[in-house]
Amino acid sequence: MGRFLGFGFTLTLLFCMAQGKVLRYDFVVKETPIKMLCETNRSVLTVNGLFPGPEIRAHKGDTIYVNVTNTGPYGVTIHWHGVREKRYPWSDGPENITQCPIPTNSSFLQKVILTEEEGTLWWHAHSDWTRATVHGPIIILPVNDTNYPYKFDEQHTIVIAEWYARDTKAIIDEALATGGDPDLSVAYTINGQPGDSYSCSNGSAYNITVVQGKTYLFRIIHSGMNEEMFFGIAKHNLTVVGMDGAYLKLLKTNYLMITPGQTMDVLVTANQAPGRYYMVFSPFLDTGAPLNENITRAIVQYNGNYNHSETPLLPELPGFTNKSDAGNFTVQLRSLNSKEHPSKVPTKITRNITITVAVNQQPCPANKTCTGPQGNMLSTSLNNISFSAPSISILQAYYNNLQGVYNKTFPDTPPFVFDYTGNVSALGDAANVSTEVLMINYNEEVEIRFQGTNFAAENHPMHLHGYSFYVVGMGDGNFSDSYVSQYNTVDPPYINTVGLPKNGWTAIRFKADNPGVWFMHCHLERHASWGMDTVIVVGDGAKKHQKVLPPPKDMPPCSVS
Repeated sequence: MGRFLGFGFTLTLLFCMAQGKVLRYDFVVKETPIKMLCETNRSVLTVNGLFPGPEIRAHKGDTIYVNVTNTGPYGVTIHWHGVREKRYPWSDGPENITQCPIPTNSSFLQKVILTEEEGTLWWHAHSDWTRATVHGPIIILPVNDTNYPYKFDEQHTIVIAEWYARDTKAIIDEALATGGDPDLSVAYTINGQPGDSYSCSNGSAYNITVVQGKTYLFRIIHSGMNEEMFFGIAKHNLTVVGMDGAYLKLLKTNYLMITPGQTMDVLVTANQAPGRYYMVFSPFLDTGAPLNENITRAIVQYNGNYNHSETPLLPELPGFTNKSDAGNFTVQLRSLNSKEHPSKVPTKITRNITITVAVNQQPCPANKTCTGPQGNMLSTSLNNISFSAPSISILQAYYNNLQGVYNKTFPDTPPFVFDYTGNVSALGDAANVSTEVLMINYNEEVEIRFQGTNFAAENHPMHLHGYSFYVVGMGDGNFSDSYVSQYNTVDPPYINTVGLPKNGWTAIRFKADNPGVWFMHCHLERHASWGMDTVIVVGDGAKKHQKVLPPPKDMPPCSVS
């Protein structure tokens, strides 16, 4: 696991939204040889030579400065996943959305402003597919370290990732050029180790030693690229207490369903007979898309005297395609909604938006051979728009009123109505490729209804930058206005990444109180690369404290790729 590489300075400085400490970290992005499985002589992009990367640890309300120096072979950006960055989108990180890549042999000082976040988040690269190995935890502690709404004795951070046999930038560059599916990962890793079920793993697995009777907080981060996961520990129940940097009501379960982008805080009590127990991540897929059907295992081992050579017990997890167990887990999540951590669900909706989500095909260009279905190119869309990123930053274009970079015409409703989850065989698979943004006024109370479609239907983890949101409803089939009366507006989960069920719908709400340019996309990386993205631009309010703050002087230049 990555070491804590930063250092804090206790300063009496007030920053915009919070009064806290100022912390400083140095991130060096560089190529590093990592020994994995049967591979030899291969390097991957890392931060500070670590996989996973270094942990950022702070308290609620702190401000973090991260000096990111890129010594890698190409430009890169870093995103602070789940951090609202109130009024300061300049450090949010998505390539050509809020910044251009940090060129090789240069640095960018990123300011990470913590406000309401408390719990587990993470950081990752947000350009090409570099986040496969460029990622790490963000642990946000309560202000005084002790006022958790639950009790535990010790804590551990668990990072699930996907390992690829080739350079991930080369993989996605080739896939986009040919229009076909990108390579699958060849393994899953837990805290950088693939576990003992793979060839050439030498029987190694990440180990956690526990003491009988103690309770442990596991901070679980899904940094994987394309596969959603079930998780469990043999013979041990799990109690989910937090997600995406916010607390939840205690949910007792024997498995988790966690998507790329999500984090979960889970209590585990060591209440079994002393021994060794497997902790397992197993993939979930509800479509015909290619799947890496491997699992990865770590070991929870008790302290004490017993036969340490016995094979650990395995948990019973849902099967790879168990859609009902995946959905049944998600719909049980509830916000804590306590006096100290109240829910503030918008109830006076001023902006209602419906977004269809689809996997498409684009015609193969003339004089080119494409490897997608029927010789076409794979594509994805939101409201039948396949997002095309510009060559410069949308945020910089917006702030400086540059014309011709994007269009302010992303629609509030699908361009045409059809039986979204029914028979779509008579409809065309192509989408409009363009750069459209969704304009929202400051302080609007927004509801977005994501509607799945039967175009290569599957579950889609949708992520919104700059905000957490309340998941007020979720169901199968086509959304109906009659479902609004069944919404949970009392204690819905407050998260930043939510699964849209296959051939179903999900409704989220948030108050547009964070002005700026914010990316919204599917967190399955292949879908995001194909265009399942858009940008939400929240306008400034009338008062000074309701406006986007000025940019830093060292923004990466957009003339260099």
